[in-house]
Amino acid sequence: MTTKPKLLIVEDEPIILMGLTDLFVFHGYEVESESDGKKGLSKGLEGEYACIILDVMLPSISGFEICNALRQHSLSQPIIMLTAKNTEEDIINGLTHGADDYVAKPFSTSELVLRVNALVRRSGCTATDKTLALSPNVSICTQTLMGLSYQHEIKYTRREVEILMYLLRQNKPVSREELLKEVWDYKNTCDLDTRTVDIHIAKIRKKIESDPKSPKHLVTHRGEGYQLFVI
Repeated sequence: MTTKPKLLIVEDEPIILMGLTDLFVFHGYEVESESDGKKGLSKGLEGEYACIILDVMLPSISGFEICNALRQHSLSQPIIMLTAKNTEEDIINGLTHGADDYVAKPFSTSELVLRVNALVRRSGCTATDKTLALSPNVSICTQTLMGLSYQHEIKYTRREVEILMYLLRQNKPVSREELLKEVWDYKNTCDLDTRTVDIHIAKIRKKIESDPKSPKHLVTHRGEGYQLFVI
């Protein structure tokens, strides 16, 4: 008997929470839920989940705080944020606190299921234990998601490592749309917001570049995409 992947949904609006629970049960998931931020964090830290869906605005503590605490506890836990506003600040805040992806309210249920399914699939395909060396000063263990960058110990998310590994294999500029298809595993990118790619690239640059404003490893080719260089 196949074990169903387990989700944790932390959402304080009862109607939305009930709808999301029914939605993902229908799509083959086992679902646990909380409407309070502190209780959601406690459950997230204690349980094992294929993915955690976090609303931003919650009683007691925010989704951003929960996301940050979960990421400190586990680098590999898949997390999706539900943001009330599709603003640059909300998106940056969520991804900066360690979310793998975000969906803005009001959202399409089919899009949310698509993103959760893609993230769960990707999380089951972690890289084998190896070192990704970008230069004598920058190296990353793709299994532990830890690295050294100019003598500083750096934590990476699984998504960041997957982006780097994919770019390294291509040895050419890669567009945002290609990254969404190949790394995020989205089948149709026509209507998807590509800012999540830009924000992840900015976060990676801060970790691997000595000067993120003048990158030498992760370079943007205008009109073509991003390319990773080993120096």
